[in-house]
Amino acid sequence: MDYKISDLSPHLFWDVEISKLDWTSDISYIVEKTLMYGMLKDWKIINAVYGGGKIKDVSLNIRSMDDVTLSFLCAIYQLKEEDFRCYNYRQLHPNFWE
Repeated sequence: MDYKISDLSPHLFWDVEISKLDWTSDISYIVEKTLMYGMLKDWKIINAVYGGGKIKDVSLNIRSMDDVTLSFLCAIYQLKEEDFRCYNYRQLHPNFWE
């Protein structure tokens, strides 16, 4: 099926014009927003568009990610938290309140 970016939940891209987004050039932005704030239908759409390998590659380099998303990706791709940039970055730069 041929998906459009407007098929994703509108709340994901409240801060940009959806019509200006492109599946190819904005892959990091689209994947990050979908992983962090998307619903299951959004996950299925990006998985159909990009495939698991591309999503995995992009997610490994995301700088900031919540614990639930990180655990989800570790389970899906059978990886360790240490494989993700966000986990290593968090260890190097602890939050002031933690």
